[in-house]
Amino acid sequence: MKKTGKYSMGIGDRFGRQGSAQLRAIIEAGKKGIDITPVWNKSNREHSIIGTRPEDVRKEADAAVKALKFNKPYFVDADHISFDTVNKFIEASDFFTIDVAAYIGHKAGEEDIKAFLEKTREFRGKLTIQGIPKPFSITVPFLKQIAEKYLFATKMAGVIYRKIERAKGKGNFVTEISMDEVPEPQSPVELYFILMMLGIEKIPLQTIAPKFQGRFNKGVDYVGNPELFGLEFESDLLVIKQAIKQFKLQENLKISVHSGSDKFAIYPYIGRIIKKYDAGIHLKTAGTTWLEEVTGLALAGGDALKFVKEIYIKSLEKIDELCAPYSDVIDIRRENLPSKEDVNEWDSRKFAYSLRHDTSCPDYNPDMRQLIHVAYKLAAERLDEYLSLLDRYKDIIAGCVYDNLYNRHICKLFGIK
Repeated sequence: MKKTGKYSMGIGDRFGRQGSAQLRAIIEAGKKGIDITPVWNKSNREHSIIGTRPEDVRKEADAAVKALKFNKPYFVDADHISFDTVNKFIEASDFFTIDVAAYIGHKAGEEDIKAFLEKTREFRGKLTIQGIPKPFSITVPFLKQIAEKYLFATKMAGVIYRKIERAKGKGNFVTEISMDEVPEPQSPVELYFILMMLGIEKIPLQTIAPKFQGRFNKGVDYVGNPELFGLEFESDLLVIKQAIKQFKLQENLKISVHSGSDKFAIYPYIGRIIKKYDAGIHLKTAGTTWLEEVTGLALAGGDALKFVKEIYIKSLEKIDELCAPYSDVIDIRRENLPSKEDVNEWDSRKFAYSLRHDTSCPDYNPDMRQLIHVAYKLAAERLDEYLSLLDRYKDIIAGCVYDNLYNRHICKLFGIK
């Protein structure tokens, strides 16, 4: 069976030019004793906007691996796929993030719910999770509520998994289940029974992406109480450890943190907890590669700076259109966005430092950063020009991409000094 390593990272690259820079960061981490499996990921939405196909991600990953003589496992992720979108990803991908968020809340059939309630009979009363101080009270109404909310979604995960398995063959791909793009987080005890449902479906999932408390806005830091997140993360990890044994799940099953890029406030908690329990982690860092390209172009100056200024100014004009698909994962205070007139007067340093995620820098503007994060569509509309700039200034951009992934993400998460 194909497996990721103990640690893995989703390293999205919307325009397909930064694979080698990303892989250099992974290789450097390996030199420091942290082996990370790279997983290049790109969603159907991003392919549709940019005009690429899953085969393009495979080509990028293979080219980077060949160029840097990387001889460890790596994967290409069909990110956030559903039953309707999975087909185009099957040939090129060997990691599938099955997104069941749209199915949560849809009620399964009465016979299916009855069957689940019968299978959970042994858990009624008090459920103790080793390492969690207080037991959970499990009643029939509570179990029925969980079944009505999640059973249909897990059955759909099974349908999608088996569709992939028929095409790829058993054991030839990694499966992740994603349920993070929903309004409310799953509690640890809900996660326990969700894992039971997935076990009943015989899905050999290796990663699961729950919804956590707090806000995971795109491209900026975690919004919430990091200590409460740490308690929740640790409880979920303990639930998974017990569920692996109880429901005969994959021994390497681990938590996946989506929209994980730039969540520097919670990295110390994740790092400490996975070290405490000798556990793995999958962290998705996709969208910030595009932001580092924009930063690099700003630093390059000249026509590159002019281009990114035009993208930003256009994003002000189209802010409602650009933000609508991401409304649940951005929080832009429009009064803090610099005006067209101000930005036109900026030099390379001012633009780059306003965009780069460095809270110690007085120029850093998280609202501007979030807007540019969702404005990649505007670069896609001028694709030939944008790709030409990426090629012309590839060295400075690669430096930005590497520095972001290695120094600001990997080192902070794993405590590399």
